[in-house]
Amino acid sequence: MKTAIPVSIFVVCILLISSCYYDKEELLYPASLSGPCTDTAGAVSYSQKVVPLFQQYCYGCHSGNFPSGNIAMGTYQTDRAIGQNGKLYGSIAHSPGYSPMPKASNKMSNCQVALIKKWIDSGMLNN
Repeated sequence: MKTAIPVSIFVVCILLISSCYYDKEELLYPASLSGPCTDTAGAVSYSQKVVPLFQQYCYGCHSGNFPSGNIAMGTYQTDRAIGQNGKLYGSIAHSPGYSPMPKASNKMSNCQVALIKKWIDSGMLNN
């Protein structure tokens, strides 16, 4: 009887602790990471589609007088240069051999990465 009470209390505590655990599905599996990508149909506008993504994910660290990693972004010329050398796509796609970006934020969605890839593959137009 003396060991039954502590064992019962232990079992109840374990059950209570494990029953309090939950995950929000929308945080674990956001639709934007795997959902259909409609933004890549047609031409990709640098000013309307690409720049807002760079503002959200890149320019905070890679602009100004002292850009992180000495990788400057923020103008069409600098954005195009980093797109040409392959580092942009390799980093945002988290490809092996590239530093995954953004460092201090969530990975871009597959749709956002595809949009930037299409801009690169289309010749990185300033439109």
